Amino acid sequence: MTMTDPVADYLTRLRNALRAGHKRVDVPASNLKRELTRLLVEQKLLSGYSEIKTTAQGVLRIQLRYNDGEPVMTGLKRVSRPGLRRYVASEDVPRVLGGLGLAIISTSQGLMTDKQARAANVGGEVLCEIW
Repeated sequence: MTMTDPVADYLTRLRNALRAGHKRVDVPASNLKRELTRLLVEQKLLSGYSEIKTTAQGVLRIQLRYNDGEPVMTGLKRVSRPGLRRYVASEDVPRVLGGLGLAIISTSQGLMTDKQARAANVGGEVLCEIW
């Protein structure tokens, strides 16, 4: 079965696991999902991840992060989607909740947070917003 939006599937798996209170979640691996996970670990929104080679594709096992029993991430929203791509110029990079959240942007220099994209003065496709 082909998946039309793997990023939306990734975010939905994270959202569902966080709401259910799971300690970890497994998602099918891809280079984009590895980079997304690496960024979220770097921003301290996830505890960590490991890669399991069960198939040719592999699986990412992601450890979720909680603070006093409450998930660190309370909202995950897909912005650009296959039916409606959303691109922004470097001066139009969005601020999520006035800077309290973060936007993940796919740029020519790789995946970046909104703050990193503003500092590097690059724009790109806004993949998702997380708060």
